[in-house]
Amino acid sequence: MSKRAVLEVIALGAEDAVAAQVGGADRLELVTDMAADGLTPSRETFGRIRAAVGIPLRVMIRLADGFAAGDVDALVEAARGLRAEGADEFVLGFLDPAGGPDMAAVDRITAELDGCRWTFHRAIDRAADRDALRKRLADEPGLDTYLTAGSPAGVDTGLDVLAAEAARAGEPGYRQQILVGGGLRLDHLPRLKAAGLDAFHIGGAARPQGWNAPVSADAVREWRAAVDA
Repeated sequence: MSKRAVLEVIALGAEDAVAAQVGGADRLELVTDMAADGLTPSRETFGRIRAAVGIPLRVMIRLADGFAAGDVDALVEAARGLRAEGADEFVLGFLDPAGGPDMAAVDRITAELDGCRWTFHRAIDRAADRDALRKRLADEPGLDTYLTAGSPAGVDTGLDVLAAEAARAGEPGYRQQILVGGGLRLDHLPRLKAAGLDAFHIGGAARPQGWNAPVSADAVREWRAAVDA
């Protein structure tokens, strides 16, 4: 029997989380402030969502817009607080001024995660050298996923890169799962699935009425059916 593809949905609160779970999401990415492309939610928000649903939750560690780490002490404190609240999966990713992975920031934060699984988010799409970034991060404890569109401009222009990286699965730096997200549409799925990609991330696509409205269970259900088709 083939393994079911992953469908991850962005949730801002418990209402989103419940709707996403009802619609068939496998996992949630928890954030706040989508005007800044997703920042760390409060411990209280995490606690409410954890109490509301039973599916895995990946919590964003990011305190400002952009891909620079900024105040690393504050990021470490946020990670420590979420761990104390019971969070055990995370999302993070920072670049240094040269466009490489900010290893000092990543290492300090992941030290707080104590081996928890985590996703390196779309900072990879802004990296100076994607391949070099992957190889530099290859042995980071807990890193099991890259959230990427294949391009800073989104999946439309990143399809070839995504397919090429999927073809390298198993190589050093390419053992992590590719989670496709960033302007992802239903019509992208056939090509992505044909390339062997099996994990998909949606945010606005789960909210037909826009970001000021909650996640629609029906929209998530439509994606679930398309991902599984």
